Amino acid sequence: MSQDNEDFLRRWSRRKRDAAQSVRNPAQPEAAAPAVELPALDSLNFESDFKAFMQAKVEEGVKRAALKKLFSDPRFNVMDGLDVYIDDYTKGETLTPEMVALLEHAKNTLLGPKQQEEEKLAEKAPEPDSKPKDDGPPGQNA
Repeated sequence: MSQDNEDFLRRWSRRKRDAAQSVRNPAQPEAAAPAVELPALDSLNFESDFKAFMQAKVEEGVKRAALKKLFSDPRFNVMDGLDVYIDDYTKGETLTPEMVALLEHAKNTLLGPKQQEEEKLAEKAPEPDSKPKDDGPPGQNA
């Protein structure tokens, strides 16, 4: 082997042994990170600097509370006019008799009487799964 490969393998072996030993003999736990000085949430307003709350050392709950305080400002509650689907489309208009007559006329014009007759026959025809009516015992025809 070349010198570079031996150095690599030795270093790898040494690091593996060190990692195994640190698991067996853990070092003193590191001191907790010093708390970041943050302004009181009640004192925040729209013009406040929220950068301090977005650091990695800040607890998630505190970050969320700061963002909630920021976005509670009325300036973030302005409709932009691009919300085209905000209407309530579940409340439809009732059809007037004139509109019903117009729809019937369009149906007659577009479909024609032949298709309407076929539709009526299909409605009156028995379903294919229905059984014939049993009039009496088998073998006795009237």
